[in-house]
Amino acid sequence: MCGIVGYIGPRDAVPIILNGLKRLEYRGYDSAGIAIIKGGEIKIRRDAGKLNRLAELVHNSPISGTPGIGHTRWATHGVPSARNAHPHLGNSGKVVVVHNGIVENFLELRDELMSEGTDFKSDTDTETIVQLVEHHQATGLLLADAARNTFKQIQGAHGIVLLSADEPDRIVCARIGNAGGVVIGLGEGENFIASDIPAILDHTRKVIFLESHQMAIVTSDSVRVETLDGTPVNPQVHTIAWNSVSAEKGEYRHFMQKEIHEQVRSLTDTLAGRVDFKAGKIRLPELNLTPELARNINKIYIVACGTAAYAGMVGKYLVEKIARIPCELEIGSEFRYRDPIIDSHTVVLAISQSGETADTLAAMEEGRRKGATLWSIVNAIGSQAMRISDGFIAMQTGPEIGVASTKAFTAPLIDQYMLAILLADLRGVIDTKTRFQLVSDLRLIPDLVSRVLNSEPEVEKIAYALKDIRDCLYLGRGINMPIAYEGALKLKEISYIHAEGYPAGEMKHGPIALIDENMPVICLAPKDPWHDKMISQIQQAKARGGIVIAIATEGDELIPPLADHVLWIPETPWMLSPAVIVIPLQMLAYHIAALRGLDVDQPRNLAKSVTVE
Repeated sequence: MCGIVGYIGPRDAVPIILNGLKRLEYRGYDSAGIAIIKGGEIKIRRDAGKLNRLAELVHNSPISGTPGIGHTRWATHGVPSARNAHPHLGNSGKVVVVHNGIVENFLELRDELMSEGTDFKSDTDTETIVQLVEHHQATGLLLADAARNTFKQIQGAHGIVLLSADEPDRIVCARIGNAGGVVIGLGEGENFIASDIPAILDHTRKVIFLESHQMAIVTSDSVRVETLDGTPVNPQVHTIAWNSVSAEKGEYRHFMQKEIHEQVRSLTDTLAGRVDFKAGKIRLPELNLTPELARNINKIYIVACGTAAYAGMVGKYLVEKIARIPCELEIGSEFRYRDPIIDSHTVVLAISQSGETADTLAAMEEGRRKGATLWSIVNAIGSQAMRISDGFIAMQTGPEIGVASTKAFTAPLIDQYMLAILLADLRGVIDTKTRFQLVSDLRLIPDLVSRVLNSEPEVEKIAYALKDIRDCLYLGRGINMPIAYEGALKLKEISYIHAEGYPAGEMKHGPIALIDENMPVICLAPKDPWHDKMISQIQQAKARGGIVIAIATEGDELIPPLADHVLWIPETPWMLSPAVIVIPLQMLAYHIAALRGLDVDQPRNLAKSVTVE
């Protein structure tokens, strides 16, 4: 969950690294630091808190030089403090490291090093890495070989970058397992290293993604990639289509608000090139799905975490309803620990915005180990989840900067809808008329979302009425039950208000005890197969004095007499309704948090990419 930036070349590394770290603020962090080599010495500035604290420190106590590395840390070992902030120096003061991940055996390694006289200056597991490197250098090894030996000793998953004052012409970096990406940006007479693409887009769009158990020796004019065993690797160079302008707020107050409004475009891009409305067909070429494979599938596990898991719950409905394949949603952090029943007729479909979520990647590895076909739906091009998959669907949303996911939630809803139609078609379980209708319905989505976004002033009024609440209950049924979960999660994430999503039919089995005049109840009641049941649940909530906020279909005359507030959505095909209904819930959470004066884009304790278990 930390951010890493490195630079080697003729320019001063400090402004390049600080700007790159700024681009990675969305990942979440509690301290920051930078290390530069100049005149054969390593100079470090680091502090707890936001990046502006580091920038102020550098301004008051300037450093300059090249190469350099920088880091934003999200604490796992040791409290957030200047002492524990990265980069970390070895005892000699000649080697420095930044790191993403957890050294699982650091206690044993630390005890061993301390018994040999090594003095540790922090509480972090990361310092073990640099002290080990120096330990191996004491035997006469250069940085790359000392690093290689260290990488083989540490357990866990890591992204690591190292500098040595004795070898200022190179940076050594490595990726071990699935603790976050290591991206090498290729320039002219200069090269860049980062944990994520936005950090280097101002300088280059040509990048190399390190695979697991690979390391690279990067100079200003060369990149040598090897396995940890020293076998040379010929890496693929990718060209990234994004540009840095797409990561700016523009007219919006927060990135989250901007990204909510970008969903018309992102959903249009999701459909582009994949839907043939004339033929009534879906094309997902990167999935590598053949008729033979489609007919061979007897079970699909959708694995995901957080927001992505709620998208996967919707996908379960769609796959079973349209493609008639048994499908289960599994939380990534639980999947591999329960010995799931998997064979060659099973598909494990991972959903992850970053493609680097450690628990989701571990679930994919479990599927691979047991012979499943691996698919992924990801936003980050070239991410680990995409690379290890047998086939993938790219979300095509562009960069998502706000920690609370919005457009990377709605895109996989549509991706799974298209996947379900394609599976049904290839398996021969859908008639032509139904297929044409389902495909044709996709035309409506961008306009439906646009119309809901136009209701933002009404959402803001309701947000003002709710901004001081302490608790909130979200109710949904059927395909929109997961949207109740997602709506509650959004409110929790950014406003710090306790909220619970619940299947509406379960309300009377416990949660109804909570409902009184102080408990807002947000009821998702579109015109869908569960509409009559939701009306009954709204009546029950209202009878207990609850404040009812209903999400309802325009023209529904049953709702206004029952609700204190109504947010209207246009009439929508029910299997596509989750992508429309979630929009007012996103806006509501956003405006409540903004009215409370909170940091919407970087909520406390959260990070964009959860790359540790």
